[in-house]
Amino acid sequence: MKKFKIRCSQIGDMMTDGKTKGSMGKTCETYLKKWMLEQIYNRRIEITSKYMEKGLIMEDESIDFIASMINVSGLTKNETNFEDDFVTGTPDLILEDKIIDVKNVWSFATFPYFDKTCPNSDYYWQLQGYMHLTGKTSAQLIYVLSDTPLHLIEKECYWHCQKNGLTYDEELPEWIAKMTYSDVLPDDKIRIFNIERNDDDIQRIIDRVLACRDFINNLIL
Repeated sequence: MKKFKIRCSQIGDMMTDGKTKGSMGKTCETYLKKWMLEQIYNRRIEITSKYMEKGLIMEDESIDFIASMINVSGLTKNETNFEDDFVTGTPDLILEDKIIDVKNVWSFATFPYFDKTCPNSDYYWQLQGYMHLTGKTSAQLIYVLSDTPLHLIEKECYWHCQKNGLTYDEELPEWIAKMTYSDVLPDDKIRIFNIERNDDDIQRIIDRVLACRDFINNLIL
């Protein structure tokens, strides 16, 4: 069985604590058991959702939008995976002085319009992992309010109509209007949160990975 390393996107889940001091939370333990099953059966447990699908589809368009808004030319999606003995991950954007991670929200209701600080602790931990891997000392978490792809809007409308006995063709224009944002000013479609490197928290990540390996070894025994 290969040595356990933590994916940056999962660090937030792994940093949950149990009720007793120094113990891991149930979320962390559940993740480790799934990871072990993947190793035992040589299969990846895939997790997909409409939120992830929109994020992937709109990624390149959102990067171009961000480049125009922060006045940085030539932004391209990073495809290089970084890893060391403890952490692995693929940052969205790597600039000379920082890491940028892009989040395409599902709808205006989940866009952090009024937030002043990082609205999701999981993303804080994810960016600490990226900074650890790349040696950067600062990062930006950038939320984008992007249009929802038409086929996803159509799915949402269809199931809403099926559930409520409504007519699809009559309802679709309203769904398109509420899930696309041509009427919203560009400045209101982007929110940037600055996150600085925290070496104490990075050490906590490494310590948690070591604890996870002990947990896995005890399960094997």
